[in-house]
Amino acid sequence: MHVPDDPEKAPDAAVEAILGRRTSEHCGPEVTSPAGVEAQTCVLTEGPDVWARTYFRNGTGDELMSVLSLMGPGDRTVRTHCAIEAGDEPAACETPREKALGEADAYSAVAEFARSVGDADSPLLLRSGSNSPDAGGS
Repeated sequence: MHVPDDPEKAPDAAVEAILGRRTSEHCGPEVTSPAGVEAQTCVLTEGPDVWARTYFRNGTGDELMSVLSLMGPGDRTVRTHCAIEAGDEPAACETPREKALGEADAYSAVAEFARSVGDADSPLLLRSGSNSPDAGGS
């Protein structure tokens, strides 16, 4: 098979051969808190690897803390703590990559945002998950 010099013009299989494995994302809905935090949380896979990522904006004016959890088969959980600067710029936080055990749809992710880790009275500002809302809803 001939692989074009420009990967942008190459067929999908050729692009994969040039650029490596494809990354796929399974994301939940974009959610916003009344306090001004916006987030969307995803499970990503690439080849045998799986990890979680949350995209967010912090419109609160305060520094925040986030805990991002990737949950998988066999009660496996990977957690990452992310300090979130004050400001309204888009950013992301992700867990380390792990070797997947089973199919990607066996994994889910949750990100929780709060004002401070050391403040036990600080309420949860937002929880964002990789699951899609139930189309049937109740």
